[in-house]
Amino acid sequence: MSARPTVRAYIGLGANLGDAAATMASGVAALEALPGVAVRGVSRLYATAPWGFTDQPEFRNAAAGLDVAGGTAGAEADALDLLASLKAIERSGGRQARARWGPRELDLDLLLFGRHRIDVDRSDDARSIDADADPTKAAKRLEVPHRHLRERLFVLAPLADLAPRLVPPGWTETIDTRRRIVAAAEPPGSIRVVGQWDPASGRWLPAGDGPATSSGGAS
Repeated sequence: MSARPTVRAYIGLGANLGDAAATMASGVAALEALPGVAVRGVSRLYATAPWGFTDQPEFRNAAAGLDVAGGTAGAEADALDLLASLKAIERSGGRQARARWGPRELDLDLLLFGRHRIDVDRSDDARSIDADADPTKAAKRLEVPHRHLRERLFVLAPLADLAPRLVPPGWTETIDTRRRIVAAAEPPGSIRVVGQWDPASGRWLPAGDGPATSSGGAS
């Protein structure tokens, strides 16, 4: 029997409560443990200024590249299944329902799912954990590429570590080109590298103590 085809998906990770880097590293381990999923790369760890609601601690952000085994129901169903798994990992990481753009114990976003463009209603288990506290989240659909990917440097920077030359479906520019455009409009110090992923230990080491580049990934 031949192996099932895989889809390269990219996940954004973020947190700003507790030991954010440790919680995010546990999130990466949980992604690796998902059936039919293999983590192929993890970006550097970034410290980023809060976005939207600024009166809160700075965030830690990163990205992970996954190979996801395809099912028989199609890309939309596979993406929804993956999103439901992300929500379950958030809950296991202590995620609490809060208002939009508020602090997070752990946030996992599905940024890209292969070459697919997806716009579909969420299943109940793929709804945002904040849906009960934020009516706008309750009505939110799954959109891939992620609807805010083009404008958020805290997502573009780690994603560019893994796939700088990738042109997402519906775009006309690469991830790294878009990163540079958005970075030029950001105030100085809004984002900085604070860690390098160490596959051996499954965590980020302080910047300068780890390998010179991010671990794995593909364009």
